[in-house]
Amino acid sequence: MSQSITLVEAVNLALMHEMGADENVVLLGEDVGVNGGVFRATVGLLERFGPRRVMDTPLAENLIAGLAVGMATQGLKPVAEIQFMGFIFPVMEQIIGHAARMRNRTRGRLSCPLVLRAPFGGGIHAPEHHSESTEALLAQIPGLRVVIPSSPARAYGLLLAAIRSPDPVIFLEPKRIYRAVKQPVEDNGQALPLDTCFTLREGSDITLISWGAMVKETLEAADTLAGDGVSCEVIDVATLNLLDRDTLLASVSKTGRAVIIHEAPRHGAMGAEIAATLSERGLLDLQAPIARVTGYDTVMPYYRMEDHYMPQASDIVDAARQTLEFA
Repeated sequence: MSQSITLVEAVNLALMHEMGADENVVLLGEDVGVNGGVFRATVGLLERFGPRRVMDTPLAENLIAGLAVGMATQGLKPVAEIQFMGFIFPVMEQIIGHAARMRNRTRGRLSCPLVLRAPFGGGIHAPEHHSESTEALLAQIPGLRVVIPSSPARAYGLLLAAIRSPDPVIFLEPKRIYRAVKQPVEDNGQALPLDTCFTLREGSDITLISWGAMVKETLEAADTLAGDGVSCEVIDVATLNLLDRDTLLASVSKTGRAVIIHEAPRHGAMGAEIAATLSERGLLDLQAPIARVTGYDTVMPYYRMEDHYMPQASDIVDAARQTLEFA
């Protein structure tokens, strides 16, 4: 039976389900136990599964990641939380130098089935280091999957898939939409596929490509454009690495035009990688240059300027109209 829940509740539901189904799944991180997480994503799990499986750690991100790597190589399935993506930099040595390389380094003798969860992105008027969107830093690393849900149903299904993956997954949760919308989600244990884009809306005139919280504005822009008679195909990338290039290319071969939307800075971001893929492999299908609607190449500002930094639905509409006018 399905229940209408928010994205953060869907994360909790997936953790609850998988911990009940697999005793090797353990949680660790700052305040994940007694306090239930800074956003309450892990609330109730300590009471149900006890302190041996839900572990509060010191404020030491490198320690959290190192423990998770060790646990994963010895048969456990750790789900480690980094409170905000801006605190992920001390984790890089463990995740890039060890977790991502474990299968290759040991010639397949060991794998590293860990999940590293982190709330990411802006839009909640947070202080410094609490609003980063640096997913491209991790999406470039061979051996790491980078997964970003954009709705409660996808959060539930993708987190189940991430926990069940035999290799490390970075699971980034767009906190701006943690509680923005509710959606029916059935706690049936059914995972969604990783490495797959989701086509949220079929269209024939232009393809709008996004992920995470920006999917909300992208769908709003598609509604606005529909009022003008423009048929938009909307794609949620969902897994940035490994990137489902086939779905993206198939869509652009149908529409001939594309706009890529993300809140991360423009330079060196995943939007550039997607644009390069479409140019290299879909050039003859393109009827206009690929447009990008992104954040700025600067540090995420404090809350008074945050709305100016974040792409708006109107920005997406303007970019789409310009792309459609190109001849």
